[in-house]
Amino acid sequence: MSAAWTRKEGKNPAGGLNAAGRASYKAETGGTLRPPVKAGDNPRRASFLARMGNMMGPMTEPDGDPTRLALSLKAWGASSKEDAQQKARAISARNAKGR
Repeated sequence: MSAAWTRKEGKNPAGGLNAAGRASYKAETGGTLRPPVKAGDNPRRASFLARMGNMMGPMTEPDGDPTRLALSLKAWGASSKEDAQQKARAISARNAKGR
């Protein structure tokens, strides 16, 4: 049987992985995944939003349901790819100004 992070029980219905999915990922690969940062000027949030805002692919499935990409962006506080890119730039600018 495959690891929980690759199956439905390891995925958060709202996007990303749940605690069981993150634990199974760590057990299988040794990598450490942390939960989403939903608000604030955390550099990790800016990095994620910048990466995911440039991802290829649609925001909705053919049946109208949101894709995993759309759900992940929503979990990190962005409503669209464009919104993610704007938020990433704004967070990065605020972090650079504060140094």
